[in-house]
Amino acid sequence: MEQTRFNYNGMLFGFILFIGFGALALALILHPSNPFDVQIAAFVQGFEHPSVTKVMELFTFIGSAKGTLLTAALIMVILFVGLRHRMELMFMMCVIGGSAVLNQLLKMVFHRERPFVHRLIEETGYSFPSGHAMGALALYGALAFVLWRHTSTRLGRGLLLAACCAMIFLIGLSRVYLGVHYPSDIIGALLASGFWLALMIGAFQRTWSRSKSRSRSRTAPAVENHAGHQLSK
Repeated sequence: MEQTRFNYNGMLFGFILFIGFGALALALILHPSNPFDVQIAAFVQGFEHPSVTKVMELFTFIGSAKGTLLTAALIMVILFVGLRHRMELMFMMCVIGGSAVLNQLLKMVFHRERPFVHRLIEETGYSFPSGHAMGALALYGALAFVLWRHTSTRLGRGLLLAACCAMIFLIGLSRVYLGVHYPSDIIGALLASGFWLALMIGAFQRTWSRSKSRSRSRTAPAVENHAGHQLSK
């Protein structure tokens, strides 16, 4: 019952994220230039300082395709050595890879140009949704889900969520600060990648439950046969 409720809630949450992304995309199509993007970007870039710029460049590298792949590979090696759960590693690969493919598809659909005012670094490609933000939520969201399953204390889970949310936030913030994304690009990316993550969590939970059920069904006859053999003695 608890597993079913979790899957149902996950599907509902994914549907809400899907609707949210659709509403945001429609709003941007109708109003490509909007006060929200301009005002929030101006506020964030108002904190410009050489030291802050270096920190933001670091987080934008961590959230790049190369940085994400390196971080994901390191995390997966550690998880395999520590947990040896191949299904969870496959889950992470599907979340990260699927999010990257989805990002490219969405960029080709919307063709939104990048901001051209006050760029601190140069980037190519379309702007909506942010690939850095989608990759960050896919990687750290999947990591939070996997480690949550193996963390029993409230403090541990709280620290885990705080660390993963901080990485996602800082990577997204760095893209706005550096002038290569609008705030709505980041929001759209989080909605789209969150939708994909919710789908993958639901699929993982169903697969995991079926695997456990098959394992129990194979174990039960063996236990019964062993008990019957002991009684016959």
